[in-house]
Amino acid sequence: MAKREAMGCSSCFACKLKDGKSYGRCACTDELAPILRTVEEVDALILGSPIYFGAVSGEMRSFMERLLFPYLAYTSPPRSLFPRRIRLGCVYTMNMTSAEEMQTRGVTHHLAANEQTLSMIFGHCEALHSFDTYQFSDYAKVVSGLFDAAEKARRRDEDFPNDCEKAFAMGARLGATP
Repeated sequence: MAKREAMGCSSCFACKLKDGKSYGRCACTDELAPILRTVEEVDALILGSPIYFGAVSGEMRSFMERLLFPYLAYTSPPRSLFPRRIRLGCVYTMNMTSAEEMQTRGVTHHLAANEQTLSMIFGHCEALHSFDTYQFSDYAKVVSGLFDAAEKARRRDEDFPNDCEKAFAMGARLGATP
């Protein structure tokens, strides 16, 4: 089979076939296959995504389908086929201004569901939310009356560096030998 461009899960179920050569592994041979194999060798994994329309980006969702589905055993209760436990972090950037706004818009529920599945498959999962992120280099050039450009710039200059430090600390903590 020729290599193809990476995509989400195609529901071929080769990863679920009894005694199948791909049981517990994604059988798709595309550009994502070597990355998925590498995940089995890591001690920690950090996933990052902007939040679009209250959810992770389409690309992240497709990646998560391919990352998670092969390791999900269809048992009762569901269990993980991943060979060991690793530590995970999720970093999210978004226009929402606070955790309260995330809750009001239902985003908290969506992200918690992702993190719950990640935890079930791999182990410990923690999240970092970066709020009210800067989107454009020049807000005057974009129809964006919804946003206060001065507040966005202040946030970028004063608050975002703290979020970056928190993300670095998360990576150091998750990557540290247990």
